[in-house]
Amino acid sequence: MRYRGEGAGGTTLAVDTTVETVRSLEPLVLSLLVVAVVALLLGGWWLVRWLRRPPGSRLQRILGGYDEVAVLMHPNPDPDAMACAMGIAEIASSVDTDATLQFPGEIRHQENRAFRTVLGLDLERIEAASEIAADAIVLVDHNTARGFTGAQLVEPIAVVDHHPGNGTGTEFTDVRTEYGAASTIVVEYFQELGVATDSTGDTDEPELSSELATGLLYGILSDTNHLTNGCSQAEFDACAFLYDGVDEDLLDRIANPQVSDDVLQIKAHAITERRIEGPFAVCDVGTIANVDAIPQAADELMQLEGVTAVVVYGEYDGTLHLSGRSRDDRVHMGETLRHAVSDIPMANAGGHARMGGGQVSVDHMEGIGPSDGIDRDAFEDRLFSAMAGNR
Repeated sequence: MRYRGEGAGGTTLAVDTTVETVRSLEPLVLSLLVVAVVALLLGGWWLVRWLRRPPGSRLQRILGGYDEVAVLMHPNPDPDAMACAMGIAEIASSVDTDATLQFPGEIRHQENRAFRTVLGLDLERIEAASEIAADAIVLVDHNTARGFTGAQLVEPIAVVDHHPGNGTGTEFTDVRTEYGAASTIVVEYFQELGVATDSTGDTDEPELSSELATGLLYGILSDTNHLTNGCSQAEFDACAFLYDGVDEDLLDRIANPQVSDDVLQIKAHAITERRIEGPFAVCDVGTIANVDAIPQAADELMQLEGVTAVVVYGEYDGTLHLSGRSRDDRVHMGETLRHAVSDIPMANAGGHARMGGGQVSVDHMEGIGPSDGIDRDAFEDRLFSAMAGNR
């Protein structure tokens, strides 16, 4: 009995000691709890405030965190890609970040060459990921790096694009597939940042240079066939915003470059040798030296009365390059081309409803690899079948 009594007393003493300890810790626990709640509220407030920032402000802030960025365009960049790169470089410059504009491939199309020359763009060509100028990479007018060795290893910090795809930036992603041009997105960034285009200089706001305003306007015009194809309201609003800052002489020199003899010959071949079935036209223009002539020939074929969708293709360095156009609501050109080449190894194709493109390895189409192969006539039959919705 005595032993049990001593044990009970010891237990009571231990409980009393624990209670006193808890009471002594209560202020500390409460203080830590208050700090945690405050930190949570501040973090939530900061997150909400950050997410409510316009995209242009968020991108500017991200770029400002780096000493140097590489602005990377897709292979063989067009005016929309080059204009976007110019715009991102200007935003980077506003926060004292150096930007290097780079691209894989070549600039061959006379319109693209004129754009670069007339606006005096300093662009660097790369062949491998090791040549990218900075660790911080911004992709413009495409959302997955391609066209150079090691492209699959590139992880951009930011992506600005209007094409379908799953590519994202580690810190910033702005992909608007409903827009007709990526340049439109960049124009909205400048509007959000309070940049003006008043060429009279009567405003205290920062202004776009006439070269940048002209480049962005032409980027929009070129990707929407002069505001007639794939436009959203945003394209018209962006053009209206840019109007006051555009240099008409620069615009005319870009829009009306001289055309090379080989491009004219390919256009003529497409017009005279096309194959027509109902409202659809297809033409193989043979072996070519200028890949950029293919989409130009497709544009020419779309002018034929009664034709609502076309595909032009030609061979360059063992690869068939395809370009399609559609003004037929029944023909989504990007999906049409994708279906037409879906079972050909090493082939890829896609695009928007009104225009698309693709590449097909000639050797794989003719039977190298797991497929039996098809000839050019059978390939054209596939194209017609896909446009008709039968494939």
